Amino acid sequence: MDTRSASRLPFPVSPVGLGCWQLGGDWGEVTEGSAHGVLGAAAHAGVTFFDTADVYGDGRSERLVGSFLDARGVDDVRVATKMGRRADPHDASAYTLDAFRDWTDRSRRNLGVDTLDLVQLHCPPTEVFSSDAVYDALDTLVSDGAIRAYGVSVETCAEALTAIARPNVASVQIILNAFRRKPLEEVLPAAREAGVAIIARVPLASGLLSGKYDESTTFAADDHRTFNRSGAAFDVGETFAGVPFEVGVAAAREVAALLPEGSTASTSQLALRWILDQPGVTTVIPGARNAAQAESNAAAADLPPLTDEQLARFEEIYDASIRAHVHDRW
Repeated sequence: MDTRSASRLPFPVSPVGLGCWQLGGDWGEVTEGSAHGVLGAAAHAGVTFFDTADVYGDGRSERLVGSFLDARGVDDVRVATKMGRRADPHDASAYTLDAFRDWTDRSRRNLGVDTLDLVQLHCPPTEVFSSDAVYDALDTLVSDGAIRAYGVSVETCAEALTAIARPNVASVQIILNAFRRKPLEEVLPAAREAGVAIIARVPLASGLLSGKYDESTTFAADDHRTFNRSGAAFDVGETFAGVPFEVGVAAAREVAALLPEGSTASTSQLALRWILDQPGVTTVIPGARNAAQAESNAAAADLPPLTDEQLARFEEIYDASIRAHVHDRW
């Protein structure tokens, strides 16, 4: 797989990465063997960027990634993690240098490394993005050698633009998919101008854009697609990209119809290719629950760019069915 780069990110990454939330929890049970199978399939397919967080399974995802890389002797995969959601209460006052040191030390132990490749603030309170002290503390971690670079994971486009304006922010992770198009307007152009990497998360709208669900599909009780539909646990935009389930299912059928007759590509791959075709995207991080899904996601990078007609139809579907539900919220 080819790689992409951004001037502020100190390493290139594969255009399709791997999101490791599923390996920690909130998506139903994933065994250690299945997790290693997913990681192995992704690495074998050329994926060189794994994204995790210290709260995914209370560190389980980090530990699984670390044990996999150690056992396989893999040294060409860059790992991004996140910090901040362990704070209780989750407020701006928790974002201190001492806390950052505690959190990054824990992640370094979990991953089995001395220096973390990339640490992202994990959707912190909005005021954190404007705090000089926060960025000073992050710069100190870089100077100390605890982290190589830092970025942010955001909920809103406004938060992304605030972070991009900071000179040492290397990356912005943001929800971007065919059902969440607002970042195309200002965030991606600003990131390109500044040399900030864009990491596109929730790329399949929690599976909606796989085209595999219908109105009767249900999920396990411990799956966020059950317990967070109204935003009870965290921002509702993280579940189905904030799109009402039935609306998303219907719109996904229209997306599936954009596959040419006789195509061997899947609806998921089509949706991932749409993201990869957006100028300014550095990498997209779909998750996977099994090796076959990881291999299929990685193969989206091999698809040809979408046609003008396909891109126009994606926009029409969004404007007709999705825009009113999400565009002005994030």
